Amino acid sequence: MPIPPSTAFSISVGTTKTASPPSLQSLRALDWFVFFVADIQAGFGSFVAAFLTTKQWSQTDIGIALTSGSLIALAFQTPAGALVDAVPAKRLLAFVGVVGISIAALILGMWPTFFTVVSAEILHAVATCIAGPATIAISLGLSGYAGFSRRLARNVSFAALGNAIAALCMGLIGYYLGIEKIFYLTAALGVFAILALFMIRAHEIDPFSARGGAPKPKQTFREAMGELIKNKRLIIFAAAIILFQFGNASMLTFMASAFAFHSPESSTLFVAAAILGPQLIASAVSPWFGRKADEWGRKNLLILAFAPLPIRGFLLAITSDPYLVSLIQLLDGISAALLGILVPLVIADVTKGSGHFNLAQGFVATAVGIGAALSTTIFGYLIDNFGYVFVFVALAAIGLLGVSLVAAVMPETRSLPSPHPEVS
Repeated sequence: MPIPPSTAFSISVGTTKTASPPSLQSLRALDWFVFFVADIQAGFGSFVAAFLTTKQWSQTDIGIALTSGSLIALAFQTPAGALVDAVPAKRLLAFVGVVGISIAALILGMWPTFFTVVSAEILHAVATCIAGPATIAISLGLSGYAGFSRRLARNVSFAALGNAIAALCMGLIGYYLGIEKIFYLTAALGVFAILALFMIRAHEIDPFSARGGAPKPKQTFREAMGELIKNKRLIIFAAAIILFQFGNASMLTFMASAFAFHSPESSTLFVAAAILGPQLIASAVSPWFGRKADEWGRKNLLILAFAPLPIRGFLLAITSDPYLVSLIQLLDGISAALLGILVPLVIADVTKGSGHFNLAQGFVATAVGIGAALSTTIFGYLIDNFGYVFVFVALAAIGLLGVSLVAAVMPETRSLPSPHPEVS
């Protein structure tokens, strides 16, 4: 992709005036930025668990290392959201996040000791806390509310495609060259993400849309949080996300560990396949879900997003065949596509006009962090003591509870009418 001189190596500090309509260059640059960020994120999670298992780490130690990052994310997500609201330079924040993720990958590959792995997980968590909401803020700032669901669907499609391609490449690299080489590739891909980011024209990002409305004068962080906590729809949604993440966060991670335990030489290939399939499904179906989010409403699609989790858990409990498990994981593509669209879309619904869209993103991401932190530590301990079958049944039961909560309590947040200009 050629980079115009005017946008190649500068990062605007933002402006308070109304943004220009988004150009095709900015919209397509955002596509590729999302794609490459997904590439570099694919090097974490399951590949880390498989890598550490080959280094003779116990599942408890792996759980502790992964949880260290989750706990930092738990503490930093909400302040990071407030930071994204406050700083007009959304591209600068996204840049800082990508650089941090890339450095964390290098640390993992070069120094896989307990202290350095924990440090890398912490750095990755902080960088992701910044990059994630900054990317969504850029998306809302470019598309506006009317085009947000389709913009999110496009983000999910490119992210899923990036994850799928990266997982395949990383699986092959891990198999033929050594699993630690995965983390070197992850760091290298960060360069391409930065190049795409600099092609997004900063003046086209509407600063008010990017934060969910005009900022309230002299409102403190505590006052803003108090406003969010009183938002009943946001609290119910956050509770549902905690349950889903508690059941989902460790499912693929411990499935990867089971592969590495039984077949260490080919584990990276099966992990890649388990990631690749769902991402291809998510990439294919997300544009359709983006259109249906306004037609069917958010609640119906949330139920559909939560439903595959208990099914996956029960099926993983009764089979360890890697080929069947790879097929079972295709169900995760449905959840990934829907939640990638619905989480920021519901947050935008319930915070519109508040000026705290990104703070609310951080608040809900904290809920995700709570679920992930509890999941990896608790279920890592349970696997060491009770085995994989017990844990997968427990994860399925938690998934059923999450579906029940959404069906019984979660309100519909869609605003009617919902116009949809072709901004994607």
